[in-house]
Amino acid sequence: MFEEILSRIARELDRDGLPYMVIGGQAVLRYGEPRLTRDIDITLGVGIEGVPRVEKVISNLNLRILVEDPDAFVRKTLVLPAQDEASGIRIDFVFSFSEYEKQAIARAASVEMRGVPVSFATLEDVIVHKVVAGRPRDLDDIKSIVLKNPGYDGQYIEQWLQEFDRSLGESHSEVFRSLLDELK
Repeated sequence: MFEEILSRIARELDRDGLPYMVIGGQAVLRYGEPRLTRDIDITLGVGIEGVPRVEKVISNLNLRILVEDPDAFVRKTLVLPAQDEASGIRIDFVFSFSEYEKQAIARAASVEMRGVPVSFATLEDVIVHKVVAGRPRDLDDIKSIVLKNPGYDGQYIEQWLQEFDRSLGESHSEVFRSLLDELK
């Protein structure tokens, strides 16, 4: 079911010229251990000015927007939640405008699903997203990705985590190094 929905979304985003990458649990399934995920998270290469375009994509996909006032909700959260009513699967369209997200979308890996190329965040960018989110499930996901993919680009991850540390005043790079120490 997820592959069918992802391929439909990819086709429609590409048709509209909206850059994107699949993140979250669906991306973890590509690089880490299988796990239950009930949604699809997609980072878009547009800021909040792109809400009307994304609403059109959602409409063309016959998805239902889950909030009353999409503009206000996106301004507050940078997320536009929708749902495929037939399957009940939720899709979160995440608006972005940072240099990191632009670069991550440009680096995204194309994976064919049902004959359609679908852009997935690279494993390094999934790790960066997961470290910044920092929930226990995210930290477990990072461990499974690192264990299954020992050839990852640690320098790229460290570079972006240090950038986030400087801009957010947090210690994401320290969290990542701690996780790596646990795996030794």
